[in-house]
Amino acid sequence: MKRTPSLVTLTILLTFLLTPILSIKAMAEDAQSATSTKSESENLYEQLKIFGGVLEKVQREYVDEPENRELIEAAMIGMLQSLDPHSAYMPPKNFEDMKVQTKGEFGGLGIEVTMERGLVKVVAPIADTPAERAGILTNDLIARLDGEDVLGLTLSEAVDIMRGKIGTKITLTVLREGEEDPLEIDIIRDIIEIKAVRYRAEGPDGQIAYIRLTTFNENTTKNLRKAMSELSASAGNGKFAGYILDLRNNPGGLLGEAVKVSDSFLSQGEIVSTRARKAEDNIRFNARRGDMSKGAPVLVLINGGSASASEIVAGALQDHHRALVVGTQSFGKGSVQTVIPLPNDGALRLTTARYFTPSGRSIQALGVTPDVIIDQELPEDMKARPRRSEATLRGHLSSSPGNDKENPETKTDNA
Repeated sequence: MKRTPSLVTLTILLTFLLTPILSIKAMAEDAQSATSTKSESENLYEQLKIFGGVLEKVQREYVDEPENRELIEAAMIGMLQSLDPHSAYMPPKNFEDMKVQTKGEFGGLGIEVTMERGLVKVVAPIADTPAERAGILTNDLIARLDGEDVLGLTLSEAVDIMRGKIGTKITLTVLREGEEDPLEIDIIRDIIEIKAVRYRAEGPDGQIAYIRLTTFNENTTKNLRKAMSELSASAGNGKFAGYILDLRNNPGGLLGEAVKVSDSFLSQGEIVSTRARKAEDNIRFNARRGDMSKGAPVLVLINGGSASASEIVAGALQDHHRALVVGTQSFGKGSVQTVIPLPNDGALRLTTARYFTPSGRSIQALGVTPDVIIDQELPEDMKARPRRSEATLRGHLSSSPGNDKENPETKTDNA
């Protein structure tokens, strides 16, 4: 009697027969992968050889002798500009300026300034700063800084001179209306904090807390929570009506501050997630227990100037139905930049991820759509101007990774 082979026996036999074939296939795939990697490495080496050759030609044969440092910096700038509008090489001076902005404080005088007829004009002295204490007034014209003429300097150059080490003195030569002779005013530099939060009580009984965030620097959350405490306390028990959080024309800033600001109005759930090229680099940020706003109603104002960190806050509160978002479509900058210091004291600002709201929405090149759309009235000369947004910038990333290669123009230049 013929015996039928069992299923187990057939499986073992089939596995035995297929193992060499699968092994050979795996070896072939490994070899192909190694060949591909080797080919890519060789291709990169060839491209670097070409670059080196171009650099050498320019060094030896350009009509005027070039600075090697400037050539290399220009190459880095061009390389990063070809990626997207927000990746960039920052020379040491630009990197230092960026650190001042994100830190939210610097050694200086405490005046908001602009340029007028080649002189520095005081827009306003900041309250409780060395400039105010020294008697600097709105509309003063600064003609000299430590005896050096301002005429011929850019605003940025003049500001750099006025900023400096805390405790050091600077002499301002000031032209003031009503004064026949220039005034010589000595000012000692001190710590000046960039005001990221402005607030006031609104409503007939001061029962509405109006809080405007102008940027997201290291002091934003600290000052926001101070404003929330003061305004809710001043309204009195049982009278407080809620918060208006104004994010209009706020270009963004630090991701961590956006998370903490959102957390001030949430007690649980995801705030934002960042998705990088590699899945292991993806990060989720969640709210901690405890809502500082104690569940009070929140209204968030946004417009086309609300970008990046502003959109994280608006998107998180909207997705959790924690706030009513009012205004116009936001800018649409939904990418994350990582700042990498370089040995020359400059830095590399590189786009490393996209961010997504709690519901999984990408903001990149799309923006946050308000729950209630209210257009701002614009001056006549601005009405004809096209709306500027992330989607109008050349080289912008698409809303999702797979679409970046669909538009051949997205990698051509930086707006």
